[in-house]
Amino acid sequence: MSRQDGRARRISGDDVDDTGAHILHVDLDAFFASVELLDRPDLRGKPVIVGGREGRSVVTTATYEARAYGVGSAMPMARALQLCPKAIVVSPRHELYRLYSKRVMSIFDDITPMVEKLSIDEAFLDVYGARRLLGSPAAIARLIRQRVYDDTGLTCSVGAAETKFVAKLASGMAKPDGVLVVPPAQTQEFLRPLPIRALAGVGGKTEEALQRLGLRTVADVAEIPIGALRSAVGDASATRLHELASGRDPRQIVTEQSEKSIGHEITFHDDVVDPATLERELLRLSDRVGARLRAAGVTAGGVALKLRYSDFTTLSRSRRLPEATSVARRLYESSVELFRELEVRGRPVRLIGVRAERLSEGAPSMSLWDPDEEWRDAESTVDQLRGRFGVDAVTSASLLTPRPSTAGGTRHPGQRGT
Repeated sequence: MSRQDGRARRISGDDVDDTGAHILHVDLDAFFASVELLDRPDLRGKPVIVGGREGRSVVTTATYEARAYGVGSAMPMARALQLCPKAIVVSPRHELYRLYSKRVMSIFDDITPMVEKLSIDEAFLDVYGARRLLGSPAAIARLIRQRVYDDTGLTCSVGAAETKFVAKLASGMAKPDGVLVVPPAQTQEFLRPLPIRALAGVGGKTEEALQRLGLRTVADVAEIPIGALRSAVGDASATRLHELASGRDPRQIVTEQSEKSIGHEITFHDDVVDPATLERELLRLSDRVGARLRAAGVTAGGVALKLRYSDFTTLSRSRRLPEATSVARRLYESSVELFRELEVRGRPVRLIGVRAERLSEGAPSMSLWDPDEEWRDAESTVDQLRGRFGVDAVTSASLLTPRPSTAGGTRHPGQRGT
C-alpha cells in the first residue's frame, strides 16, 4: 500500500507524447478499502481502516482520507487510531478481495497477453503489441481505468514508461485514479529530482550508507563514480542503483511466475519468552509449510527463520539444506537449529515464522539411503487423512498442548520476486 494520500498527485494531459512508453504499471487504489466501500457507500469520503481491532492487529490498508492523518499499512492499529481517532475500522474479507482481483486481472488479460501479475492488486503490462488495435499507450491506460471501473466500481492508477521501474514510480505519483506517462526522452528529467529512497531496493540502511557519501537525490547517485558507490553498498547493489538512477532497467515482462518461497508466520497476542513454546510453534509452522510444498509438488533447498522481538527488532536467518526436501520434519529441525543459534535468552518474542526457499519442481532425488523415508511416508499418510477428514483431523502429539494466543497468524502463501 502506498503511504501517500494523493495530495502530491501528478497526471498527464491528453496531449502527452507517449511514444515508446509501452510498459504500464497498473495499481488498484486502496484496494481492500475500496472493495469494502462498494458494500458501504455511506463510508465514502470518510477515514476507513481495514484491519482487526483486537490485540496487536495491524493496518491492512486505509482510504486516502485516513492516510492524510499519517495512517499506513503494517502500522499497529493502536497507533493508527491515535493518529486518526475518528477512523472507522472494518474487518478484512480476503476471499472477496481475491474475487475482485480475478475480475480485474481478466481485464488485463483481455488487453494483452503480456501481463506480469505482481500481487493481488497490481500488475505490469507490455502493450506494444496492442497499439494497432487499441491505440497508443496513454489511450490503453485510460481504457484500462474505464473498464476496471465499469466492471467492478473500483479505481486504479496507471504509470506508463519505457521501463518497469519508471512505470511503477509513475503509477504511485498518479494516485488516486490517474494516469502519468513518462516519455522516454524525459526519463532523466523525471528521475533526477527524486529522493534516493525512490530507487528500488533502497531501505533504511542503504539510505544511510548513501547519505554518508553526501547523496540525497537520484541525480546524485547517477553522477557519483561507481567505484565510490561500490565502497558504500557493494558491487551488485552499486551496479543496480547506478543503472536505475540513469534510467536503465533491462527487466522484461515475465508472464508466468513461480513461487520462490512458501512460508507461514505467527504474531502472538502476548509476547512469548519460553523457548520450548516457540519451538513447538516452529513445529506447527513447519508442518503447514511442508504440507503446502507437497500439495504444490515442489521441494525446498533452503529454510529461513524469521523472529521479531517485542521492541520490533526483526531477525532473519537462513541456510541451504544438504538435499531438497518437502518433509516438514527436516524443515523443523533446520529452523530449530537456526532458532537456537540466535540465543534468544529470555527476550520476549512477538512474531516467529518459517519459510521454505530455493523451490524446485518435482519429487526430491532419492539417495541410496534415505534418512527421511519414514517421516516422508508418515507425512504422506497424514496428507491423505487430512484430505478426507479436514486439516485439523491429524496433528503431532507434541502440538496438543495449549498454544499461545495469536493475533490471527499472518499467512504468506508464496512470496514472489518483484
